[in-house]
Amino acid sequence: MSTDHLFLPFSRRQLLGRVSAGFGLAAFAGLAATAGRGAVAGPAVVRAPRAKRVIFLFMSGGVSHVDSFDPKPELAARAGQPMPVPVERTQFNNNGTIMPAQWEFRRRGSCGTEISELFPEMAKHADKLAVVRSMTAKFSEHAQGNLFIHTGFPFLGYPSAGAWVTYGLGRECDELPGYVVLQSGDAGPPHGGVACFGNGFLPSDAQGSIVRCDADPPLRDIRPWEDAAGQRSRLDYLATMNRRFGAGAAAADAIEAAIRTRETAFRMQAAVPSLTDLSGETEATKQMYGLDADDKQLAAYARQCLLARRLAEQGVRFIELSCLSYNLGGGNNANPWDNHGKLKEGHEKMARQVDRPIAALLTDLDQRGLLDDTLVVWAGEFGRTPFSQGSDGRDHNPLGYSIWLAGGGVKGGTVLGSTDELGYRAVEDVATLYDLWATVLHCLGVDHEDLTFRHGGRDMRLTDVHGHVLTKILA
Repeated sequence: MSTDHLFLPFSRRQLLGRVSAGFGLAAFAGLAATAGRGAVAGPAVVRAPRAKRVIFLFMSGGVSHVDSFDPKPELAARAGQPMPVPVERTQFNNNGTIMPAQWEFRRRGSCGTEISELFPEMAKHADKLAVVRSMTAKFSEHAQGNLFIHTGFPFLGYPSAGAWVTYGLGRECDELPGYVVLQSGDAGPPHGGVACFGNGFLPSDAQGSIVRCDADPPLRDIRPWEDAAGQRSRLDYLATMNRRFGAGAAAADAIEAAIRTRETAFRMQAAVPSLTDLSGETEATKQMYGLDADDKQLAAYARQCLLARRLAEQGVRFIELSCLSYNLGGGNNANPWDNHGKLKEGHEKMARQVDRPIAALLTDLDQRGLLDDTLVVWAGEFGRTPFSQGSDGRDHNPLGYSIWLAGGGVKGGTVLGSTDELGYRAVEDVATLYDLWATVLHCLGVDHEDLTFRHGGRDMRLTDVHGHVLTKILA
């Protein structure tokens, strides 16, 4: 029998397609490299990571920085006066006079970082927080702003930060997706839609999986309709047929990603009900988060925070939480911090929802030794104007606002950058959302310039052609 065909040149795809397990052999190499956890390795080169995972506390709608993390006494001194500098067109262009902060600021912790009474519980963790007071964004409209903070682009079709992290680092846990988005109550995707959690052109198994924390079941089709043996047989058959097809197909990578997704879904049938069953948590823990609160919003967000900790324990790479609207069951659930009117009332209700649970999450992570290798990011898509919209609201402001980070890789009790004396524009150590994600990837041990994916003839990345690590807040 001739053996000449064994020496003919062929591509990597053809090589993997000719072996018995196809691309499964490549997956097995990742599994073998991380035996013990069953993790699937990703393509990123990891160097001395400080964090293994990210918890993204997304404050959709735009929290007012001058009422929370950016004290501006000059607002009170000039209250009721017109802005002394030219004002760029705002979203609704119904611009009033300078409006003072609605909450008092005080120095917190041994670091002395000034945080307002809007977040009294988070303020107790000031020594853990690295506050960036000079963040900027490119867009002042919600859909574009939400897509931009999540993907680095204001358009549909680009991978989210969670997808990039999952693709680059792979999964630590075989029973759950690498990227999980938590929702509860009336919380849904922000304007921009589920594309904010999408995989774009990355493999399909990098996308976010939405878990409804207080729903039964928490995930569609999570309850099996046949026994495990029957499902296993079907999955094996489908994998064999798909790999046979993929061996000669241009979309072999996509086919392999679909196979991985089905395998994960199979294992999730057992993992998700166990994850969302909180009966094993102590009453003290539940009370700390606020699961027993009469405020339904607070209790619902508390459940998200507690599940975020449980997901972190399970090794999920990227966990995103979703705010509920301040009018539970109504009107503004896509961007609940968006207070164009009645800012004091709206922000007070939203802060009551998230303040205690987030503080409890930081405490819980710290007590369990998880904060050291978990990076927590608190941010919205933009801030709000130092002048009023109408009489008692604030319009969108992407020119300067505040975010904070805590945990693995960042230096707690620090403040980076500043806005001008009125909190209108970032003027010192100006930071961009590209810089934020470059810093997050750095803490995960990845150079943001190295994490790329060839698409449309170009090496694409989360930070596009921008981004600098915010070294001043690193531990």
